[in-house]
Amino acid sequence: MPAMIDIDRILRENLASPPSERTLPWEETRDGITVVVEPKPHWADDMRAFRLEAREYCRHADWTANGGHARFYGHIDTSGDDVMMTARAMIARAIADGLWD
Repeated sequence: MPAMIDIDRILRENLASPPSERTLPWEETRDGITVVVEPKPHWADDMRAFRLEAREYCRHADWTANGGHARFYGHIDTSGDDVMMTARAMIARAIADGLWD
C-alpha cells in the first residue's frame, strides 16, 4: 500500500479511465453549469448527470450532446453534491477498513 493514499488521489486516478469504465462519480462543467456524472450501473442504458447544487438530473448522452442546454428533470432527493459526498464517504470507510490499496 502506498505511504499516502487519500480520497482526492483515488478520484483523480478514476478520471484516467474512459467515462464508460469509471467506477466513481466525477465533475464536468459546460456552459457555466457543473454536474456530477454518476457511473453507469450494469442494468442502466445510460449514465446520469446531476446538477452540482440542485436536485436535478439529465441523461449523460443529452449532457454530452447539449451541455447546459440539456433537459434536466427534478429529482426528489439527490443533487450532484449528494452523489459526491456519498462517494467520498464510501471511499473513506474503505480506506479506514484497510480495503483500499
